[in-house]
Amino acid sequence: MSSLKLQLQVKDNHVTMNNGILQVTLSKPDGIVTGIQYNGLDNLLEVRNEESNRGYWDLVWSGSGTTGAFDVIRGTSFKVIVEKEEQIELSFTRTWDPSQEGKAVPLNIDKRFVMLRGSSGFYTYAIYEHSEQWPAFSMAETRIAFKLRKDKFHYMAIADNRQRFMPLPDDRLQDRGQALAYPEAVLLVNPIEPEFTGEVDDKYQYSCENKDILVHGWISTEQPLVGFWLITPSQEFRTGGPHKQNLTSHVGPTSLAVFSSAHYSGDDLVPKFGVGEQWKKVFGPVFIYLNSSTDDDDDPLWLWDDAKSQTVAEVESWPYDFPASEDFVKADQRGNVVGRLLVRDRYLEEGLIPANRGYVGLAPPGAPGSWQRECKEYQFWTTSDEEGFFYISGIRPGQYNLYAWVPGFIGDFKYEEIITITPGCYIYVEDVVYQPPRNGPTLWEIGIPDRSAAEFYVPDPSPKYINRLYVNHPDRFRQYGLWERYSEMYPDGDLVYTIGTSDYGRDWFFAQVTRKKDNKTYQGTTWQIKFKLESVDKANSYTLRVAIASATLSELQVRTIRVNDANGSPLFTSGLIGKDNSIARHGIHGLYWLFSIEVPGSKFVEGVNTFFFTQPRSTSPFQGIMYDYIRLEGPSPPLAFG
Repeated sequence: MSSLKLQLQVKDNHVTMNNGILQVTLSKPDGIVTGIQYNGLDNLLEVRNEESNRGYWDLVWSGSGTTGAFDVIRGTSFKVIVEKEEQIELSFTRTWDPSQEGKAVPLNIDKRFVMLRGSSGFYTYAIYEHSEQWPAFSMAETRIAFKLRKDKFHYMAIADNRQRFMPLPDDRLQDRGQALAYPEAVLLVNPIEPEFTGEVDDKYQYSCENKDILVHGWISTEQPLVGFWLITPSQEFRTGGPHKQNLTSHVGPTSLAVFSSAHYSGDDLVPKFGVGEQWKKVFGPVFIYLNSSTDDDDDPLWLWDDAKSQTVAEVESWPYDFPASEDFVKADQRGNVVGRLLVRDRYLEEGLIPANRGYVGLAPPGAPGSWQRECKEYQFWTTSDEEGFFYISGIRPGQYNLYAWVPGFIGDFKYEEIITITPGCYIYVEDVVYQPPRNGPTLWEIGIPDRSAAEFYVPDPSPKYINRLYVNHPDRFRQYGLWERYSEMYPDGDLVYTIGTSDYGRDWFFAQVTRKKDNKTYQGTTWQIKFKLESVDKANSYTLRVAIASATLSELQVRTIRVNDANGSPLFTSGLIGKDNSIARHGIHGLYWLFSIEVPGSKFVEGVNTFFFTQPRSTSPFQGIMYDYIRLEGPSPPLAFG
């Protein structure tokens, strides 16, 4: 640890923290990060931008009957909370009063910035509070954004296999880029660096699931090498659970820490607060970590490896002991839950099955699966080991349900008893058993029940819409324009899948999208699943399970007809579902839906039968459904007792 003392300099309009490794300057009383001086560079942030557009907290909100407003959060009051040898903590607050109704989000917001002695970075967190008698509002998004110098930071890294040299922001301008079907996607036709010609740039191609957003950032590959990293050591304050997707880093060069957003979910994950609803939440802290090298022989990617190592250290230090706000609950005031999750499916095994790598979490009380739409409070998640054992530590006091889902099994588990966390508690949950939905033996199945459509056929992108990062990449679904490939592959008729012959990795298109009729209109599509039944139990019902990984302003209608007439009355309709827009945003999944459809045996014949899956909504190329898994179950045979 550096022996240099912390220094705090407060001026009329700015305040600067300095620990001898880096120097951070913030506007006063706004609390906007205007400068980061490090390793001989006078500012890592984009000096061409206005000071308010460099490093800031922001949110998108709306009041009753108003459209969403973008708000860069500017403090109106500044205070030094801690100034001592080992730590500086600054507070920039904005207090709401009734005269602002309709003009400002009805929240008290306290933004904190922390610098520690010997630390190669700084921390930031914020406390949001809505009080009694305050008006109703909703908050579509809140996050932290950093805009880095475009002349320095050209290499972006968000995962070991998702990193590259990036185009410049200028390449997205009208004279260099061509806007595509939505404004975030731009075809680079005349980029400054010719190597990017013909590529698509789209910030959504770099989204990640919450559970995977631990560290991401940028490297300046000029000497001296410098890395800028956003490290999020806990997911407890993010909304929507571990699989909710959010933006990370993208062309700008921009780095984001997104805490709450409607991306890949729609309105379901927009928190809505009623008049006088009391609410307080701490977002963060997150760590802005800087590293560097002056050795000409160093590989710049050493900085990425070092950032990952620092991330491990930050995760192991969570919950931090240094935040001065009493609203941030320290380790000794938190609790722990340990237990074991087992699965009972008598059609797979007679005994109990350990929940191998199941997702297990505590979230506010609700219905099974409610955690994926929960967007106000805290959630605490882990994965079970191969024997089903799990351990969740560092849980804030409160009342929770224990939730889970297990890859390989459909549906959601909820432990019925409320779990009350108190300071220092250690709660052992006896072996809990999840019994997934099941009425009878599997007659056939399509896909893998893992809440993703990634196992299905993902086509190559059109040669005119390439992001070279995702060529021959496991995340090939992140290429732009894949929805257009369906009409090219099926110009006249729709997909027909034959059980026993077809292969879902080759023959089941990853999304049931609309078909393009001309340049302005689209039509719904009807897919067929053909299967043979050697015998039919006419007196009993079969069960069709349809798990959906994503839905965007779509509808699923299911028919089963003895002859190939797809126009009969539907056996089932979902009605209009979904606003997650995952097809357009390369997400491969959004929110999870599970439908269980009872099919009378009288609907089937011995021999070949057909299910017709129709998605009729067709005003956009982005309407459609991504399936997770489909299964037909036979009638339940009588249980044998002995």
